[in-house]
Amino acid sequence: MRSRVLLAALGAMLLPLPAAGQQAPPAQPPAATPQGEQPTHISVDVTRVSMAYSVTDRKGRFVTGLAKEDFEVLENGRPQAIQEFTAEPSLPLRVAVLIDTSNSIRDRFKFEQEAASQFLNEILRSNTDKAMVVSFDSAAEIVCNLTDSTDKLSAAILGLRPGGGTSMYDAIRFASEKLAEEQPSYQFRRIMVIVSDGEDNQSRGTRDQALEAVQVADTFIYAISTNNLTQGDTDGDKVLKYFTSQTGGKAYFPFKLEDLAQSFDIIAEEVRHQYNIVYRPENPIADGQFHRVEIRVKGHKEVTVRARSGYYARKS
Repeated sequence: MRSRVLLAALGAMLLPLPAAGQQAPPAQPPAATPQGEQPTHISVDVTRVSMAYSVTDRKGRFVTGLAKEDFEVLENGRPQAIQEFTAEPSLPLRVAVLIDTSNSIRDRFKFEQEAASQFLNEILRSNTDKAMVVSFDSAAEIVCNLTDSTDKLSAAILGLRPGGGTSMYDAIRFASEKLAEEQPSYQFRRIMVIVSDGEDNQSRGTRDQALEAVQVADTFIYAISTNNLTQGDTDGDKVLKYFTSQTGGKAYFPFKLEDLAQSFDIIAEEVRHQYNIVYRPENPIADGQFHRVEIRVKGHKEVTVRARSGYYARKS
C-alpha cells in the first residue's frame, strides 16, 4: 500500500518531546541500482560529516525542542562524538521547485501550477529565503532563477505549458548544481520539491548520477506524485520514493489532485523543523567506500529519525 496524505495531517503536526528520544530504525545503504547503471559514489571529506534530519512520532508529527544531548550518531555501527548541533527553523532556505511539463501530466497541470505557486508564497520569507523554478519535458530549463520575489516565481510557474517527453533525471542534476552554488553550504537549508509522475524517457544522465548531484549539494528531495490512484504503485512512484528515501525527504501521494496543496503544506512545515549535526569520524578512512550513518534519539522508542542513509568517503 502506498502512503497517502491524510486530510487531518496538519492539525497536530508539532509535538514537543520530554527529556529523551528513541532509537530510529537503522539506516540502510542505497538501494541496488538497476541493471546497466553504475552505482552512485557520493564522496565527502571524511574529516567533517554534516547530517540534517527530521524527527517524527508514530503519528507523523514533528518532534521539536530536542537538544544535542538527546542524540547519538553511529558510523558503521561505531559511536561518534557530535561536534556541532543546531535546530534550524530560522536557517535561510534555498528551494528548487521542479515541475513536470511533459505530455503525461497534461490533464493535471493546472492543479500543479496553482499548488506550487501557493507553496512558494507561503514558505518564502522576504530578504531571507530564495527559490527557483525548473520545468522539464524533453529538456530541463530554469524558468526563474533564485529569487525572493514570489511575484516573479508565480508568474514563471503560471506561464508554463505542457508538452514533450520527460527528462526528470537531468532536471534534478541541473537544479542540484545550481543550489550547490549557494555557499558556504552550512549557512543554508537546501530542498528540492518535485511535482511529477516520476517517469523519465529523455534524460541523458542516469538516475544515480542525478542522486549523486543531490547528495553533493546536501539537498533534501520531496516529491508529490501526480499519478492517478487507479494506477496503483507505478514505476514512476517507485523512482520518487527512491530519491526521497536516499536524501532524507519524503514522497507524497495525494488522494486527488485537489489535495496537492496539502502535500505542499506538509513539506513546508517539515523544512522548518529540522535538526543538523556535524561530527568528525573517530577513524577517518579515505577508502571510497559507503559509510552507513545512523542518528538515534536516546531512550524513546516512539519516534523516528529520517535522514540520508550515509555517504561515500572520498578516496585518497
